Amino acid sequence: MTFSLIAVCPTTKRVGTVVTSSSICVASRCSFVAAGVGAAQSQNITDPDLGPQMLTMAKSGLSPKELMAKIVADTPNIQWRQLGLVNLDGKTAVFSGDESLGIHATAEGTNCAAMGNMLESTAIPQAMISAFEQTQAEFPERLLAALEAGLAAGGEAGPIHSAGIKVAANANWPVIDLRVDWEDEPDQAISKLRDTWNVYHPQMQAYITRAVDPAESESYGVPGDL
Repeated sequence: MTFSLIAVCPTTKRVGTVVTSSSICVASRCSFVAAGVGAAQSQNITDPDLGPQMLTMAKSGLSPKELMAKIVADTPNIQWRQLGLVNLDGKTAVFSGDESLGIHATAEGTNCAAMGNMLESTAIPQAMISAFEQTQAEFPERLLAALEAGLAAGGEAGPIHSAGIKVAANANWPVIDLRVDWEDEPDQAISKLRDTWNVYHPQMQAYITRAVDPAESESYGVPGDL
């Protein structure tokens, strides 16, 4: 019921993930990022513990494929999981268990990987990879372009109702964490996410500055801000 992409920008060292689903609040359960480490996705019959576990293991120096093999070997019920990881060096690993739902597929590209289940076709992950690789824009725009390309290529077999984008940079908290947790109108969650990004983008740096150097923060521009 989900398709997603994880990626790293080798220039800025930002790591991020985008995801969409027919299920409610998909990004709250499935998407994980860690500054200086990588981005992970845990989906299908989701076990949210596996996202942080992959990122913690990545800190140990294991390559994504090494740690994915270990998780697959050691984790109960792994056949119901669909997992992906990209590290700061752009190396990737993906896994789809035998119990992945419906039409499911994965793809790996340059500094990115994509995966999906309950898809309209197996072409969706590669369409996302191609859009991410070919879009000439800043990192979050490339992530959103990949999500939009997945929908344009057919998306899910059913209607989409939630979506999210999450990006980490230098801080321990994500500098971008935007979600559409439920949209009644089928297949509009991604466009609502794009609208939210367009509003947040011009303000993003101000919020980062307020966190790291409040003395240099600009005015809040709200009633009561003297």
